[in-house]
Amino acid sequence: MRKKVSFTVPDIVRFKQSLLHWSQQYYEVVWLDSNGHRNRYSSFDGILAVDALTSIITDTHNAFEDLSNYQSNTKDWIFGYLSYDLKNDTENLSSSNTDFLNFPALYFFQPKKLIEIQAKEVIFHYLNMVADEIEEDYFSILNVLLPIVHGPEYKSDIKIKLRIFKDEYFIRVNKLLDHIHRGDIYEANFCQEFYAENTEIDALKTYLKLNSITRAPFSAFLKVNDKYLLSSSPERYIKKLGNLVISQPIKGTAKRSLNTMEDQLLRSALEKDEKERAENIMIVDLVRNDLSKSALKGSVKVEELCKVYSFDQVHQMISTVTAEVSNTKNPVDIIKETFPMGSMTGAPKVSAMRIIENLEASKRGLYSGTVGYFSPENDFDFNVVIRSILYNKTAKYASFSVGSAITAKAIPEKEYEECLLKAKAMRQVLEN
Repeated sequence: MRKKVSFTVPDIVRFKQSLLHWSQQYYEVVWLDSNGHRNRYSSFDGILAVDALTSIITDTHNAFEDLSNYQSNTKDWIFGYLSYDLKNDTENLSSSNTDFLNFPALYFFQPKKLIEIQAKEVIFHYLNMVADEIEEDYFSILNVLLPIVHGPEYKSDIKIKLRIFKDEYFIRVNKLLDHIHRGDIYEANFCQEFYAENTEIDALKTYLKLNSITRAPFSAFLKVNDKYLLSSSPERYIKKLGNLVISQPIKGTAKRSLNTMEDQLLRSALEKDEKERAENIMIVDLVRNDLSKSALKGSVKVEELCKVYSFDQVHQMISTVTAEVSNTKNPVDIIKETFPMGSMTGAPKVSAMRIIENLEASKRGLYSGTVGYFSPENDFDFNVVIRSILYNKTAKYASFSVGSAITAKAIPEKEYEECLLKAKAMRQVLEN
């Protein structure tokens, strides 16, 4: 069904940039980049899917069932996203907050052209109908003229606004704390939106700038017609590799410092921070519970608990939870039974989602949803859409959201500061 041809490329950094510029001729683009981060669950250095042969686009009603049918009938690579609001398809929930981005709830497509990067090797996986274009495309990519940036860029005139102002944020966090002290929930991820109206951005240029600042392990560039996701996500939601399922929740954030000694102290303080560890462990329990719905009995394990990893912008506390599933387990059902990622909801999960829906001021949409792919072998890998800019070109609307985990010990001022720290890179690229 697909023809595979590989080439060795000496300058892979330039090739990646050329590849992304070349991809912009297509209506459907998904680019996933690990930015050189390697661990035992890494799959590739980068992968690009373009040019839909078939696709599926749905609202939240029966979305997982529709996706399951599409995935099993296609029996091929499919790439796309699931928005946070698909929670309404897994539980008796609703989303009625304002939405100016208007992304469909779910979108996947079967690419005619798939290009994978492993170290210095570039592998073209093209459907037979376009296989005769491999060599021509390869040389077209090599010969892409990358834009030359002369001197400093002009100052951006983008004006970022807050959906919730600081005082209102404190009021809403205190309402969440009331729920926690009453025992309705014991943790909730509360998010706020930053947005810009009547705004035109160069989506690819903005993504490349964001990626150069963050170099995150689950970066993604997605284009579906006039809608774009520019993601510098550090977090994996869920991966399936044969019979093994892996989820890697993040809870716990500390800033970086250019001073090596101070940076080490910040990292060490995060490792020992009781509040951050408690947040992480709560979500690990939630993820274990979610995975147990699909897993073979007794196979859910915590491989890593509260391990601190350092990224260009922040230190993050990450845990790794694994489980084994049977050969006959439907891959889409595994996602449905764990969706959305526990680190973006709270615990107990359904109660937390209901409460945050009432207190947040805008619809999350693709933010805190997921982007990724299914392979022909029924494997998959999906990130968590955080540290991301969403852009509707037709509506001239750009948006990014950030959140933090509210627990009984949360101090609203500190949570607000954490949100600003997470917003820093997105704000920097939009406002220069």
